[in-house]
Amino acid sequence: MNKPILIGIAGGSASGKTSIAMKIKDMFSDTKSVLILRMDDYYKNQTHLSMEERVLTNYDHPFAFDNDLLITQLKELLAGRSVEKPTYDFVTHNRSDVVEHLEPADVILLEGLFVLENEDLRQLENIKVFVDTEADIRFIRRLVRDVKERGRSLDSVVNQYVTTVRVMHTTFIEPTKRYADIIIPEGGSNTVAIDLLATKISSIIRGQ
Repeated sequence: MNKPILIGIAGGSASGKTSIAMKIKDMFSDTKSVLILRMDDYYKNQTHLSMEERVLTNYDHPFAFDNDLLITQLKELLAGRSVEKPTYDFVTHNRSDVVEHLEPADVILLEGLFVLENEDLRQLENIKVFVDTEADIRFIRRLVRDVKERGRSLDSVVNQYVTTVRVMHTTFIEPTKRYADIIIPEGGSNTVAIDLLATKISSIIRGQ
């Protein structure tokens, strides 16, 4: 197997990172394998904290993630070895008991808030993407998602956005745009940008 291609897809909460990753995966269905790795699954284990304490955790800060484990497992996958990936339960605000077995892939799509914020991660990435979506659109998407899929109340989502999400985006996420090779406005609806990214991926695959 040739050395895998690692593509980092960063952007604010609910900017469309997952949608872009899924569309790219679908476009390369004829490739040997495309793997989507979600940084969200690498939130730190909080079993030692009470539910009340977990709720108060700032999940939009880089320190909320177990980057050491993420980087270790990425290096294993890039070296052609399988890993046992953690999964995260957004209802309990904690790492779940479910572990996912992942085999190495030709193309690895790493998507998450801070995949361009961490220098060690950036050095592993062949292509760096930033999904640039307007704040009001991201907020509406997050509100709908967290209430419908993650069991949150409307008040808790709004409070979290105002007190941490918006501030953390400005402080930690928006500045990482300068590291991006490609900036995709409006997320998964930008078919031209996604097609251009897919073309670049194809050229790298052909060159291996």
